[in-house]
Amino acid sequence: MRLLPRSLFGRLVGVLAVGLVLAQVASAWINWSERDRMLVEVAGMQPVQRIADIVRLLDSAAPAERQRIAGILDAPPLVLRLGGSTLPPGTGDEASPQARMVAAMLHAALGGERALRVAVTAHGPAGRAAAPPWMEQHRMTMRGPRGEARPGWGRGASGIGLVTRVQLADGLWVTFDTGLPRESASLPLRLLATLTMLLLIVLGLSFIAMRWLSRPLRVLAEAAEALGKNIHRGPLPEDGPTEVVRAAQAFNRMQARLVRYIDDRTRVLAAISHDLKTPLTRLRLRAELLDDGELRERFDKDLQEMQAMVTDALAALRGLEGPAQTVPVDMMALLESLQADSEELGRAVEIEGCARAPLLGDPLRLKRCVGNLVENAVVYGRRAHVAVDDAPAALTLRIRDEGPGIPAPLLERAFDPFFRLEGSRSRETGGTGLGLSIARSIAREAGGEVSLRNLPAGGLEACLVLPR
Repeated sequence: MRLLPRSLFGRLVGVLAVGLVLAQVASAWINWSERDRMLVEVAGMQPVQRIADIVRLLDSAAPAERQRIAGILDAPPLVLRLGGSTLPPGTGDEASPQARMVAAMLHAALGGERALRVAVTAHGPAGRAAAPPWMEQHRMTMRGPRGEARPGWGRGASGIGLVTRVQLADGLWVTFDTGLPRESASLPLRLLATLTMLLLIVLGLSFIAMRWLSRPLRVLAEAAEALGKNIHRGPLPEDGPTEVVRAAQAFNRMQARLVRYIDDRTRVLAAISHDLKTPLTRLRLRAELLDDGELRERFDKDLQEMQAMVTDALAALRGLEGPAQTVPVDMMALLESLQADSEELGRAVEIEGCARAPLLGDPLRLKRCVGNLVENAVVYGRRAHVAVDDAPAALTLRIRDEGPGIPAPLLERAFDPFFRLEGSRSRETGGTGLGLSIARSIAREAGGEVSLRNLPAGGLEACLVLPR
């Protein structure tokens, strides 16, 4: 399974390619096998018929005339010799399918139960005498104008020879030495070229078809990824095949429902947070009328905490609603701005490293994300040390403090909204517990992540990864 491509497009093309190659190999094997039989059956008709005609001529001729007739007919591509009832050792294969087929064709052409033997060989008979001068002249006339051999019957290095022994009516044996055409006996390059061309054409068309069919899936995956970064992105185009149109319509309906749900939730939370200001103000006024100073102080403390929670909730909703911008952001300028703001409040912020290039993102949201992490470090850990690690794939900011850290089981819960850790991180009352939650939401909206870990030497490290 490790050898399989990871993409659907690669797997479809791979399966189709393997299937086509196997089909072409099987087709080539079947055609090759059938070709051998057909070549012997069709191409062997001419020499078989000629042998049958010569046998009938020799049967009707007087014994004294046979030698003269054999000398006349002994010319390429047929070599004829009188005498010899057995095939010399190593002449050829008498049990091959070609030999049996030629023997059957000769029996059918001559009729009766005439004795004959056929052997198939790729080489001429051993001990063959040198050809006479007139035969060499005949061979030269069989060549083309440039000296190349004409296509026809004859054996070569790649030909198939036929050595046939036939008994005449008076018992004399006649030997015929001929063969199949070189074109018939050679490797079927035309067949292989045709199958190869067909395979390449089908693979090319399959590649285009698979790319065309898998493109909607890629577009849908990209749209789903972009939806997590910007819920207000434009809808998918509803065109193409029926299945693609239905998938795009379902995706667009899902996006519209998500937008309505988030907008409704934002409006409800904003309305609740806004409307809470009025009763909080009345409670604050009534608390001022209490005669018990200690009780009034407790009321005022609780009201201030509730007021801070409402204010932070409204700020969080205002900062995260609406589509995010995508512009080049100078991260070093952003960090230096946060450093200057913190130093005005008497808080220590150190910056190490440098961002080599601007980062594409929303400047306001990025400032709020990094600002929340730096503020947590200086409030709960006395000082913040920001290490900038720039790489081609992502920009990483590591914000370290010198505080007591967070218990390991609570590292992830620290990102929950309104989850406060002031009992474990500070001796004074902390904030509302929205800073880390907002920072992680902004980072994930930009395709990044925020994580926390306790340092071995003490303190907490917040790691912000922003992909380029």
